Amino acid sequence: MERMLATPADAEIILKLYELRTEAVMRQARAWMIFEFWPKTAEEYFAVAENYGDAHNPWLRQVVSYWEMAAALVLHGAVSAELFVDCSGEGLFLLAKYTPILESIREKNPTFLIKTSELVSRFSAAAQRYEATLKRIEARQNR
Repeated sequence: MERMLATPADAEIILKLYELRTEAVMRQARAWMIFEFWPKTAEEYFAVAENYGDAHNPWLRQVVSYWEMAAALVLHGAVSAELFVDCSGEGLFLLAKYTPILESIREKNPTFLIKTSELVSRFSAAAQRYEATLKRIEARQNR
């Protein structure tokens, strides 16, 4: 990827994405997704994702759709990929976290984290950050 300077408009989008992440419910949802919800199987994932009565279902949908929307902004050229990757690693963390069960989830939900995956395949900076994150997660789980 050729290095390009981000524009002031790119910076505004990044700051808006950050602002949206700080909303109270979104903070709770992100904390649950990042720190508490570690499904080991697709079945464990779908026990929440398909159970609209589960109190965590809206959080799961909110966080996944937020990061997929953010990745789509990059993929469609609305924001600099390099700036986005430099400022927003959480979506890549989620992809890395679900990598062991991603194929099983996609058998039932083929679009799960598809934009984030495309971001990794199209932009070397995203791929490098994803790979580093994947190694950290694997090391954490092997403790």
